[in-house]
Amino acid sequence: MSRTGVLSGAVAVVTGGASGMGLATVQRFVAEGASVVVADLNVEAGERVAAELGDAVRFERCDVSVEADVAAVVRAAVDSFGRLDIMFNNAGVGGAFGPITEIESDDWDTTFGVLVRGVFTGTKHAARQMIEQGAGGSIINTASVAGLGGGGGPQAYSAAKAAVINLTETTANELAAHSIRVNAICPGIIFTPLMHRGDEADAETVMSELQPLPKRGEGSDIAGAALWLAGPDAAFVTGTSIVVDGGISSAGTRLYGRLGGTQNLDRVVGIAHGTTGQAASVRRL
Repeated sequence: MSRTGVLSGAVAVVTGGASGMGLATVQRFVAEGASVVVADLNVEAGERVAAELGDAVRFERCDVSVEADVAAVVRAAVDSFGRLDIMFNNAGVGGAFGPITEIESDDWDTTFGVLVRGVFTGTKHAARQMIEQGAGGSIINTASVAGLGGGGGPQAYSAAKAAVINLTETTANELAAHSIRVNAICPGIIFTPLMHRGDEADAETVMSELQPLPKRGEGSDIAGAALWLAGPDAAFVTGTSIVVDGGISSAGTRLYGRLGGTQNLDRVVGIAHGTTGQAASVRRL
């Protein structure tokens, strides 16, 4: 049976697609007619998403910091659905945190491995496939308001997201000749497990203090932005970063140290792995 919608017939890969913003985007893409490969390190969650959404979705285990995994996901999209039109480099972790004098270099590298190398390899292998197809495509990267200036997140996270914004701009220029558009989304406080870590009340309080718009940010808000960037209405849009933050950045980003239990991060050091299923490593100072 044919499926209709803004993305009818399109094929997408969504990394970090088993939860949060990625899951909301997978659901929206499928509702709009796309076939989607969900790439995620969390096998249990990924298989559940694929089972719930049916034949339009395939799950592939993927560690985006490993280039072979990312290349395999792109191949899976082509093998399963015949092509690749949309690459959403969305997988993320909270990453290294703590005083700059105490952060472990390996934790810093792990953070950049997921947040920056994952975008690099996703762009690299998606672009190769799109160039071969000769019909253009849309690459979307998840950045953050933390990458727009200081104060929006831990040092490694903020620096990595700033790198994603710059990489988006440079690759948009490079790939434009192939009609491949590259854009980024900069979320603010979005109520996902990665953000609130089970303490939604605390996140609500911080939001009310820092965010001008009195609406709670949801994964569906990011999915809507991703849908627009992926679809025909954004055909003339490339090299830009769309801020989806309820006005936080316009009011001055001061999230780190106030959000989601980060108030005491000057007293601990370690790394958070988000919703990957890997436990955080924390050492008290």
